[in-house]
Amino acid sequence: MAYESKLDLIHEVSVRHPKKYKVFILNDDYTSMEFVVDILMNVFHKTHQEAEQIMLEVHKKDRGLCGVYIHEIAETKVMQVIKKAKDNGFPLKATMEEE
Repeated sequence: MAYESKLDLIHEVSVRHPKKYKVFILNDDYTSMEFVVDILMNVFHKTHQEAEQIMLEVHKKDRGLCGVYIHEIAETKVMQVIKKAKDNGFPLKATMEEE
């Protein structure tokens, strides 16, 4: 009987998937469209066509969705965008929101 109760306990354990976060790039009046495309291709691994599409969304809607990731990866992507922008003299910002 002790064996059966251990099996019952195993069946009650549920797996929780990590929360996901959306990463957005925000529009500004100074960062070049070419730089945004470059960021999207190099940080978010988008194709040139996908990067241009997201860049236009940023330009028209003030922000564009770059991807959805677990917290640690989303946070790293945001920091990479900000650092690359700062290193290149642009004020480009990225944010993350819980999905």
